[in-house]
Amino acid sequence: MPIGAEPQPGGGVHFRVWAPRPDEIVLVVDGAEHPLAAEDGGYRSVHVADAKPGSRYGYRLDDRATPLPDPASRRQPDGPHGLSCVVDPSAYRWRDGAWTGVRGGDPHLITEIHIGTFTPEGTYAAAARKLPLLKEVGITVVELMPVAEFAGGFGWGYDGVDLFAPTRLYGTPDDLRAFVDTAHALELGVLLDVVYNHFGPDGNVLPCFSKTYLTDRYDNEWGDAINFDGEGAAPVREFVRENAAYWVREFHVDGLRLDATQQIFDASPTNIVAELTQAARAAAPGRHVFVVAENEPQEARLVRARDKGGYGLDGVWHEDLHHSAHVALTGRAEAYYSDYTGAARELLACVKHGFLYQGQRSRWQKKPRGRPALDLPAHRRITFLENHDQVANSACGRRLVDLTDQARLRVLTALLLLGPGTPMLFQGQEFFSSTPFLYFADHTPELAGAVEKGRRAFLMQFPSVAAVETAKPCAAATFERCRLDWSERERNSAAIALHRDLITLRRTDPVLSGYAGLDGAVISDDAFLVRFFGGDHGAGAAERLLIVNVGREVAPAIVPEPLLAPPEGHDWRMLWSSEDAAYGGEGARPPLADDGSWVFPGRSAVLMETVAASAESRAQEGRGQG
Repeated sequence: MPIGAEPQPGGGVHFRVWAPRPDEIVLVVDGAEHPLAAEDGGYRSVHVADAKPGSRYGYRLDDRATPLPDPASRRQPDGPHGLSCVVDPSAYRWRDGAWTGVRGGDPHLITEIHIGTFTPEGTYAAAARKLPLLKEVGITVVELMPVAEFAGGFGWGYDGVDLFAPTRLYGTPDDLRAFVDTAHALELGVLLDVVYNHFGPDGNVLPCFSKTYLTDRYDNEWGDAINFDGEGAAPVREFVRENAAYWVREFHVDGLRLDATQQIFDASPTNIVAELTQAARAAAPGRHVFVVAENEPQEARLVRARDKGGYGLDGVWHEDLHHSAHVALTGRAEAYYSDYTGAARELLACVKHGFLYQGQRSRWQKKPRGRPALDLPAHRRITFLENHDQVANSACGRRLVDLTDQARLRVLTALLLLGPGTPMLFQGQEFFSSTPFLYFADHTPELAGAVEKGRRAFLMQFPSVAAVETAKPCAAATFERCRLDWSERERNSAAIALHRDLITLRRTDPVLSGYAGLDGAVISDDAFLVRFFGGDHGAGAAERLLIVNVGREVAPAIVPEPLLAPPEGHDWRMLWSSEDAAYGGEGARPPLADDGSWVFPGRSAVLMETVAASAESRAQEGRGQG
């Protein structure tokens, strides 16, 4: 790397740091002091012959008595307030030479996990032992919530301060490498959530080395914004760009999830998001690198090609689908959910057109939201019913399985897993986990009070929370409540069967895995249909009809809807139903009767397939034409 501590082939370690702010700086390695040579642009460096992997080091700035950790430290054994540790990134022996990465456009199924709560042990090694269970259900990509070092004994990871150091809380850097290696052996990709919109409030030493890491020229939700376009921004851009490449190069992660990109401010000719994406891909010759973004307004330019004015990412989170589905399942439309009705018309619009807000005025935000995005391919939308933020944005961090009935949840699970987009599950969702996920962050007493007050104020946008005592983010008990209960996986075998069967259908059905196009129609306020037209992988008139109904049964006397008519010479036959007893349902019921009348069962999703028309059907068709 251009900065940090690099073990040398001939022995010793080369140290280089960007530190234009202090007048004096001394490197301290294993207790011995070493002066640094000045370079252009505020960089300073030195080679220490007797330093080696495992050496502890830091930088003493001006009259500070205690050395500060390296801004590009690869390991912080004692946390962000301790000394850095020299790491040899080439010591780990990888076994994934044949792995080709995660390619955009392929049929991925993502799951988001938090290493600290994913298992009782909360380690990389324990999480690696659970990977075969994810593979078994059909998941193809595991997305890790941030692992960059942060202060305290637990947290979500979004307050990272040592961006190059995997947190000591979950294991060693090589434990993280072994997790990725194990995933690749199982043909699972690994994405890493990274935060380039702010630094955490505790342990951030970067301003001690340079006053231009941060800027007050932009309003940032979490403190000072990172300086990507002001005076002294070039080394800051290098720092972030190199960090994105570092995770891909040294840990073999298959891509990145960029947190809250709407809070990354950059007026440069080339936006830092596009620049770091390019750097991450260049760091893995011969491998596909998959980069997605969280972006509250769902800006389409993030995923447009660079030559069309975009940033070239592979996907962006589809918040609109989540919000509409949440209202449909819970009936609650508080706060930012007040921009949604959860009606069939709205859900169908998500299926057909993607983002709901493409420049219209948001009543909640009192301003236009989004940009035109009708041209975006469906696979660029990362679709989900749960994620860490949305589960936690409630008084008790309850999961959907506790907020709605399982029949409705099965219905929208079918829409998620059979519909367009790149689906994502949140940890344990595949077995209908009821383990809550709350906001937790271990801070010093001074910070803890401010964090608790801030979190409470954020939740006050939901009127229903006002009378509820919310969990204290800094309490260890809050963190412990969020550890997944894996015994539920055995008890909820019907949920596992549901997800496994739907994912298998999505991947292997000749139409769903490669349809040429789709259309849809509203049946009632709560029901709609989606018709998939066969493509390269579908033969002849192979088509599929997905009927989605989250409400009451609908039995229309007339059916003047052309999308219900099968292709010429074919009939519809039920292929799959969310009410199958194997999934805990009350029994699959075909919506199409022998006499041609339709009944759309309540709280159910049904997938129909085309089959060659029977002799009786052909005879009736002939009589009708006569």
